Amino acid sequence: MIAFLQGRVADKNQDSIVLDVGGVGFLVYTNTATIAKAGQEPDKFKVYTHMIVREDAMDICGFATKEELEIFKKLIAISSVGAKSAISILSQMTVSQLAAAVVTQDAKAIAKAQGIGIKTAQKIILDLQGKIKDEDIVRGFETGASDAQAVSSAPDSSYAKDAYEALCALGFPSQDVLKVVTALQKDYNSADEIIRQALRRLSPV
Repeated sequence: MIAFLQGRVADKNQDSIVLDVGGVGFLVYTNTATIAKAGQEPDKFKVYTHMIVREDAMDICGFATKEELEIFKKLIAISSVGAKSAISILSQMTVSQLAAAVVTQDAKAIAKAQGIGIKTAQKIILDLQGKIKDEDIVRGFETGASDAQAVSSAPDSSYAKDAYEALCALGFPSQDVLKVVTALQKDYNSADEIIRQALRRLSPV
């Protein structure tokens, strides 16, 4: 098993890069974010890899971060999601955006990826529930509203992130907190107000 590859970017394609590692060119299938980063670091670029072996082919998929690789592995473990579909999803959204979509059950956001239908998106959400790390959810708050690929329902403000962390510290389930804060941040622009309103929803009398 090849854990990672590091070398010179010899070529870039729409869905892959070619890494020259000691004179050997490795074709690595990847997402658009990794391809963009490869262009910024062409002389010495590192990708974390996963090899997929089939009867008629041996493909290497790789990503610029370990987080992308880990979520890629979770995606291809789902029966209806292959490597191409998983890469398509990670080209449409970041790990944090996918985490937010799973927690808020936003199938439409995932279905924006090429080749992903709404039923497949719903299956992804069902399968990944409980498998998303809390740190991935928190990173979802750091998605800027100016990001064209941002999940429309994902919290994107510092005060929303502060409110989320404060409510989680009080012991409320992170998934419940994210759903409530996601809705409230559209109407309130301070952490204190979001927390007050969220407490009413999370602790109904």
